[in-house]
Amino acid sequence: MDQRFDDLRPYYDSEIPAAIGRVAASPYLPAIASYLFPAKPLEEVRQLLQKSQNIHDFQENIMLPAIHSIIDKTTSGLSYDGIDGLRDGRKRMFIANHRDILLDAAILQILLFDNEIDTSEITFGSNLMKGELVVDIGKMNKMFRIMRGGTVKEFYKNSTEVSSYMRYAILQKKQSVWIAQRNGRTKDGADKTDMAVLKMFALSSDKPFFENLKELCITPLVISYEYEPCDFLKTQELFITRYQKYEKEPGEDLNSILHGIRQFKGHIHFVFTDAITDEELQYCDRFDRNRKFQQLAQIIDRRIYENYRLWPTNYIAHDLLNQSYRYRDHYTEEQRRQFMEYMDEGLRNLIGEEAELRDIFLHIYANPVDNVLAAN
Repeated sequence: MDQRFDDLRPYYDSEIPAAIGRVAASPYLPAIASYLFPAKPLEEVRQLLQKSQNIHDFQENIMLPAIHSIIDKTTSGLSYDGIDGLRDGRKRMFIANHRDILLDAAILQILLFDNEIDTSEITFGSNLMKGELVVDIGKMNKMFRIMRGGTVKEFYKNSTEVSSYMRYAILQKKQSVWIAQRNGRTKDGADKTDMAVLKMFALSSDKPFFENLKELCITPLVISYEYEPCDFLKTQELFITRYQKYEKEPGEDLNSILHGIRQFKGHIHFVFTDAITDEELQYCDRFDRNRKFQQLAQIIDRRIYENYRLWPTNYIAHDLLNQSYRYRDHYTEEQRRQFMEYMDEGLRNLIGEEAELRDIFLHIYANPVDNVLAAN
């Protein structure tokens, strides 16, 4: 056991029984259990918890049925492509577009588990790791901490530490890792890889660019929601940021997690794309240092756009935004009417100028169409 990473790593199997005891005794457990396991008495949920003596047990007994329950209650179905490409045994750096704080990575875990592929470790912002219950559930589900905020010096130190841990997880622990393509969720629907994330990958090795990143097996992961999680919350935030710096309210991240869990999301589709190839890394390596990462970010973005699943909601929003029927073959008049009613009802609860809010909301859904068009 490498003690260098004790302040950020997930729990070891040996730490699971004590964490299970704390979760089973938590005063918040009854409310959580009643939502995720409505058909089970509280005592039965506690027994399920106490049967979990290691990470695999916890994911199988608790997380797997919990996330499937959320999918059953709040979606029209979950589909996926490309998972057979993961059966080569390589451990990967999954870099994903990020739309929901909890569900993006949680759904990844159940897809891996259901397909008998080892689940991945998951980055988890320090701003979210608050409270003993959240920390215990997160670390039992293979989450490790990424520090948010701090001075430039602190940010560099924390980034180097996280980079070292992720490389250690992939190469030594033989665990794949999930990370978002940028710091925080995409709010405007226009997924874009932050070069700073890619540069962070490289901090943990002195090897040249090609050898450094090749051993991480960078694999873009694409998630497409028919109804954007927290779409109206994101609309309100984007409206405010047009006029002033946005300051989160206390408990806002938790509210977004709960809203994302409960909101109807329509269809959800995952695509496990091909890993970045040697040829692509060699192409990037032809440029100077900064442009190497710029080119790699563009390759990842193209992978995401080419594999993004567009839904009727995206095409309707694009047509409404452009006052057209360009994509009328991709939706029905009834779907258009329902989407407009959904939009109008949600926007009524927001603060701000109606036309501007409407424009922001429609761009959240329409931007993926433009990205897919650009990629093709």
